[in-house]
Amino acid sequence: MLKLDKIMKFLKKFNKSIEEDIHSICKRYGIRNYTINNDNSIDVDGDVDLYNKKLTKLPLKFRNVTGSFDCHNNQLKSLEGGPISVGRDFYCHNNQLTSLEGAPISIGVSFYCTNNQLTSLEGAPISIGVSFYCTNNQLTSLEGAPTSVGGNFYCNNNQLKTLEGAPTSVGGNFYCNYNQLKTLEGTPTSVGGNFYCNNNQLKTLEGTPTSVGGNFYCNNNQLKTLEGAPISIGVSFYCHNNQLKTLEGAPTSVGRDFYCNNNQLKSLEGAPTSVGRDFYCNYNQLTSLEGAPTSVGRDFYCSNNQLTTLEGAPRSVGGHFSCYNNPIFKWWGKINDKEKLEVFIDLGIDSDNPDWINQEKIDYII
Repeated sequence: MLKLDKIMKFLKKFNKSIEEDIHSICKRYGIRNYTINNDNSIDVDGDVDLYNKKLTKLPLKFRNVTGSFDCHNNQLKSLEGGPISVGRDFYCHNNQLTSLEGAPISIGVSFYCTNNQLTSLEGAPISIGVSFYCTNNQLTSLEGAPTSVGGNFYCNNNQLKTLEGAPTSVGGNFYCNYNQLKTLEGTPTSVGGNFYCNNNQLKTLEGTPTSVGGNFYCNNNQLKTLEGAPISIGVSFYCHNNQLKTLEGAPTSVGRDFYCNNNQLKSLEGAPTSVGRDFYCNYNQLTSLEGAPTSVGRDFYCSNNQLTTLEGAPRSVGGHFSCYNNPIFKWWGKINDKEKLEVFIDLGIDSDNPDWINQEKIDYII
């Protein structure tokens, strides 16, 4: 019995020493409104700010934090001791992390782990209330990523060759640009905002989300076809600076702008039938406008091609119709009246075929 009493006194004294250490550390780092748990972890009602403290490891064992937890701009190599639950944001960017083991299971708002040395997302939270940032790491895979992200998902500027493991649903924007992707297999099935897959090595759009609520960026790749693109785009579609020779597979409906400039197009067959605002097909090899949208809400740009006819031009253009630096331009440049423009298109004036050009009709229009 005496021996047991000694042990209990020792443990009490030991625990008191640990509690004193915890109080001292909390005071040093300005942590307030905390509760010490039986396992010597702490719950914090509010924020924890460990930003830029030259830490190589977390100074305490945290459990629940109702506010934000900020440990970015340190020299952390591990998140050991990090909280299980964070009510708002979790910041661990600008460290030397190679793993997310020890990261919270639950995040109320956003999770920032950019600018580390991560090669995997294993250990990341399962669900993110708003946004997830893992840009500027060394990721080759998204295995371990959250399954659901309410806001934006940023995995751009990594070394990704596949999107396998990506969230199944992203409520906001999805950024996978500036990687080494050759396929989009594994992308979320639904993206509520913009989808960025530009500046990769894509040769196909197979695997893209079936639904994109905002803009779709697939420019600056190696695409030769648009097969696999979403059927409908809520805002704008950007496929410029590729190797496209056809627009077959393009969305049938685009809410705002459509950019297919700077490709190798010889035809506009497959283009959307309707474009809500601007249509850019300049800097291609077009000799005809056959296949162009029937309706363009604002401006139509077909300059710097090889056009010798306006056959196939949109029947309705809400703003400017620009076709400079084409053979047809010598007639086009003289027309500044919208009604005359419609007559000009109806006549299908062809600058390379003198037999077709009726000088009296041209004089009348101009």
